[in-house]
Amino acid sequence: MTSLPETTGIPDTAPVAADTAPVAAPQGWARKPSTAPTGSIPEHERMITDARERIDTIDDRIIGLIQERSAVSAVVQKARVEAGGRRVNLSREMEVLSHYRDALGKQGTTLAMTLLELSRGRV
Repeated sequence: MTSLPETTGIPDTAPVAADTAPVAAPQGWARKPSTAPTGSIPEHERMITDARERIDTIDDRIIGLIQERSAVSAVVQKARVEAGGRRVNLSREMEVLSHYRDALGKQGTTLAMTLLELSRGRV
């Protein structure tokens, strides 16, 4: 059985029973020899790994902020309903959509819609 470049350690065929054919590696996988000495990680690989770890940390913070936003929104919705109003304030939601669109462009509107949906909670 052959393997992809030594750094991946991933075989290009799956182990097979005696009565089945081997499964080939997906097309398009380049078989380039590793340029790094055995046991070392190329600089670009280290940079990618470090950047991904930073992205993961940022994502965790974003998730925490979304959860916090949802909790605060629930307080606002409860107070509005207890005061005899509606749970959702459409003019306020339009302000939020506009704010995100102005800051992030067209995709900002999509992001804001998702945040508003998450913040509304269960109906």
